[in-house]
Amino acid sequence: MFHLLPREIESLWTLFTAPVIWAAHFLVCYVAVAIACARGAELALVRLGILGATALALGGILLAALLAWRQWGFGAGDPPHDAGTRDDRLLFQGFATLLLAGLSFVAVLYQALPAAFLTDCRP
Repeated sequence: MFHLLPREIESLWTLFTAPVIWAAHFLVCYVAVAIACARGAELALVRLGILGATALALGGILLAALLAWRQWGFGAGDPPHDAGTRDDRLLFQGFATLLLAGLSFVAVLYQALPAAFLTDCRP
């Protein structure tokens, strides 16, 4: 089976990928709106930028979720993975990463939702 990334990339760092993408998206969106509102600029361009940043963030989170699902064994292992073996640790890490990716996906959607309704900067 063809894999986009090699299995060696699956480490503890993959656990933090989706939350880091969410945090970067949060920072980019809110800084962009703050700068636009401080300058009194039109928010139509900022809304398009938020849409693009949201699409990139969701794509990155989906990629992290796919890697986590692969690490979890495509859902073959049922939790809890509480044995002290290396295999159980990898399965637990994959499952935890998958759950964090789902949480980050929903967080990015909720975070981008105000951009759909934001038309101007009112105090």
